[in-house]
Amino acid sequence: MLKQVHDPAETVSDVVFRQIREDIISGTLPPGAKIKLEQAKERYSIGISSLREILSRLTTENLVVAEGQRGFEVSPASRRELLELADLRIVLETHAIGLAFAAGNLEWEGRIVAAHHRLAAAERKLLAGDVSRTVDWVRYDWEFHQAIVSACNSATLMATLSSVFDRFLRYHMLAESFRGKPVVDDHRLLFELSIRRDVAGATDVVRRHVQSGVEHVLKSGRIT
Repeated sequence: MLKQVHDPAETVSDVVFRQIREDIISGTLPPGAKIKLEQAKERYSIGISSLREILSRLTTENLVVAEGQRGFEVSPASRRELLELADLRIVLETHAIGLAFAAGNLEWEGRIVAAHHRLAAAERKLLAGDVSRTVDWVRYDWEFHQAIVSACNSATLMATLSSVFDRFLRYHMLAESFRGKPVVDDHRLLFELSIRRDVAGATDVVRRHVQSGVEHVLKSGRIT
């Protein structure tokens, strides 16, 4: 996810992989942009061979496209992929909710409370017009959704959901606007339903939340 805390155990390649991935998701490297190896080598301070390996890793998440002898480019954005990612996120997140609500303990509830508190604080700033908090919101949004499903006891499910969440988030970053009070209301309701362990209610909110996100991105006119 964006803006992860640096792990001292990370290698240089791990750090650069994360940096390039974040640049793609945030839109700093826009859809369709050519990734010129010499320029990227200087920008990320890494050797060409390691850079090629990193970009090849990113192709497995469909964030980068390999062009044979011509190099690499950032994967294009499309309405079709947005809809596919939305469907996949709903499937994964609602399944994880069912597992987490059945297994969650007091510590799990505490993670949800803390994550929602941080998210709500950032959202209040955004609603007040402080767009500088957008980066905080991006991080706290994932941390909140992650906290809710964190008791699902499946590392594979969490990793897959994280990847899909980020790819879905890329489209929101391309839309370049905050959805406003409706998304804040969704998060508040999802928080309350999670604490009550209301699986049916929470999964309904997630479906509506994701689908309204798709509508918001498409209305921006930046995706065809």
